[in-house]
Amino acid sequence: MEKKKKRRKKNTAFIGKRLHNYYGRTGFYMFVWESVKKAILPIVLVIVSLFLFNKYVYDINEGLETITETFSRAGILITFFISETLLGLIPPEIFIAWSGKTENPVLNLSFLATLSYFGGLLSYFIGKTALKIKAVKEYLEVKMAANLKNTKKWGGFLIFVGALLPLPFSIACLAAGMIKYPFRNVVFFGLFRFARFAAYAWAIFQVVD
Repeated sequence: MEKKKKRRKKNTAFIGKRLHNYYGRTGFYMFVWESVKKAILPIVLVIVSLFLFNKYVYDINEGLETITETFSRAGILITFFISETLLGLIPPEIFIAWSGKTENPVLNLSFLATLSYFGGLLSYFIGKTALKIKAVKEYLEVKMAANLKNTKKWGGFLIFVGALLPLPFSIACLAAGMIKYPFRNVVFFGLFRFARFAAYAWAIFQVVD
C-alpha cells in the first residue's frame, strides 16, 4: 500500500514536471504573462476612470439606479447572456456595476457569472457546429487562426486563462469547439469564471457603492 502511494506521488510529480516543461517550451507562460501585463493597465485605468468620472463628471450611482429602474432585470440578463455568447460584445464590467446597485447584488452577480459561464459553453457548441458550414468554417479559421493554434497547443489551460483573466472567454470556448476539445474539460476549467466575477465585483463595488 505504501509503495503504491509512493509510486502514485512519483508519477504525479513526473507528469507535473513534464507539463511544466512543455508549457515553458511552447511559450504558454510567456503568453499568460504578456496577457496579464496587457490586462493590468486597462483594469487600473478603468477603475481610476470610473472613480474620477463618478467624482467630477457624473454620478455613476445615479445612472445605474436609473438603468435599474428603467430596464427589467430579465432584459438586462438576457442582453448580457447574448453578449457573453457572441464573443463578449459588451464589457461585463458594466453589468457587474449594475448588479451592485440592485436590491440583491450578490444574487444578481451570481446570475451574471452563471450566464457568462453557460454563454461560454454555448460558444463551444457554436464553434463545433460552425465547422459543418463551409463558408463559416473558412471565415472563422482565418479570423481565429491564432486562437485555434493556441488552443491546440495548450487546451484546457487556455480555457482557464480565458475564464479567470480579462480575456475573451467565449472566443477561447469557440476555438475549443472548433478543434473538438473535450467538452468535460471546458466545463471544468470554465468554472474559474466565477472567481473572476467575484474579484471584479469586489473592485467595482468599491467605486459604485
